[in-house]
Amino acid sequence: MDRIQKLLESKKRLIHELELPCTVLKGEEEGGCGVVGFCCTEPVPGRHIYEPSRLMHNRGNGKGGGIAAVGFVPEQLGVSREILASCYMIHVAFLDPEVRIALEEKYITPCFNIEAVKELDTVDDWKSVKGLEVRPPDVWRYFVRVKPDVLDAFIKENEFENMEVREAEEEFINQNSFKLNQEFYASLKNQKAFVLSHGRNIMILKVVGYAEAIVKYYKIEELSAHAWIAHQRFPTKGRVWHPGGAHPFAGINMALVHNGDFANYHSVSEYLLQRNIYPQFITDTEVAALMFDLLNRTYKYPLEYIIEALAPTTELDFDHLSSDKQSVYRAIQATHMHGSPDGPWFFIIARNIAHQNRFQLLGIIDTSMLRPQVFAFSDGEVQVGLIASEKQAIDATLNSLAHDDKRICPVADRYWNARGGSYTDGGTFIFNLEADSSGNMRIDCMDKFGSPIRMPKPSEPCDLTKERSPASNAHIENKMSCCFKTGDAQLVFDYVCENIPARSFDDIHEMCRAIRKQAKNPKKTETAISPTSAVQNMKINCIRWLSFK
Repeated sequence: MDRIQKLLESKKRLIHELELPCTVLKGEEEGGCGVVGFCCTEPVPGRHIYEPSRLMHNRGNGKGGGIAAVGFVPEQLGVSREILASCYMIHVAFLDPEVRIALEEKYITPCFNIEAVKELDTVDDWKSVKGLEVRPPDVWRYFVRVKPDVLDAFIKENEFENMEVREAEEEFINQNSFKLNQEFYASLKNQKAFVLSHGRNIMILKVVGYAEAIVKYYKIEELSAHAWIAHQRFPTKGRVWHPGGAHPFAGINMALVHNGDFANYHSVSEYLLQRNIYPQFITDTEVAALMFDLLNRTYKYPLEYIIEALAPTTELDFDHLSSDKQSVYRAIQATHMHGSPDGPWFFIIARNIAHQNRFQLLGIIDTSMLRPQVFAFSDGEVQVGLIASEKQAIDATLNSLAHDDKRICPVADRYWNARGGSYTDGGTFIFNLEADSSGNMRIDCMDKFGSPIRMPKPSEPCDLTKERSPASNAHIENKMSCCFKTGDAQLVFDYVCENIPARSFDDIHEMCRAIRKQAKNPKKTETAISPTSAVQNMKINCIRWLSFK
């Protein structure tokens, strides 16, 4: 058997061992959820995911909220950089704290060498945190590697000798988490515990409540990471009084959030079951994460082909593709079409591609584009890539970041939308975050086909709210005085707007100073207000006109 067959056969033995039924039924429908994600070249605190989550509060109904983070500062987690890079972070949610010892004795201690373990800190009284419906689970974090003898036995049992050791180790962790979830969660009416996330340098937290409540309850306002994603859940059917059904859902080294609803949940589940992959949480988002993980880890498709399998290119867009690409895409669609999610959906995925030393944030929209989505990129000294279901979440994120770091502009350099299943961008945009040749973290943005997203020419940042030195350009003050003497507001407006791209920030600041000075004269106030209001209505990005005092 080849590598793929052996991986799928190992999962088949697992399903038979646990005597699982051959079908699964969908648990609940999703409504219009709110999703947001961003990545930054500097690790930024969790309070910056709080603001967009709070702004999207109305996109949830309190039945599920979640947050994920990728790319931590090792000192904040109490481990070395080597441990953070090499070990797997397994986060386990204990709905019933009494089962922790039994769970660890069966699924943690016998299987792993544990480098560090810690319970996440929380507030003393969960009822003091606004936005929580029930008490959140206790969460324990384990930094682990599979014990060599355990891994050797697993490799031998499943004939993985020709597989890379890391790949076999990841599959062991995946199957161990599956067994843990089945025993302590999926098989019980009264769920006890489940795995939130399992991967390197990645964390997922979920609650029954709103996403912003997670930041407060688990006290992660100051916990820094390079990438954050959040989800406000709005289920419209089913009982969801447990955090397991909330997003994000995990694959190895990845977290996925989703806005939308699959019309073909049964078909996608059957596709997975045929490959011995068994859904346990019975939601659309779970099978989406399982599907992505299958295409990525088992089939090892490049990202372009994974996206094509999820959101196939059809009709006129397909005709615009090159003949070579048509041939490949036709084969992908023939193999995976019945496993392609149908219905309105929008995914945001955060990944740690550990073997490439790269963090990744991507957004994928379905071919019908029936869910809102917007992308943005701030390409300055500190770069920020953003994806959300609505622009207000992006604005809230940038405003929060800019408040802490003046190198970040509260207005992105570019905003845009994806066109699902298109030959132009493939309905997907990807932010890759990795170190450059000098060791500094930088972000590259590209579409499904690897084409870079062009940014406007580099701009100079400036904070016009700060006072500057006294007037140094007498020409501007004299010219402005002459315009005001005429009483013609249009003349002032024309002079202000004249050749703005060529003016320096000092010149613009001087014009603002001159206008403010003239406006102090009651006879000239109206002449000052009219042109500045007109300039503001032009929505010239990155220029903040001073308010009159």
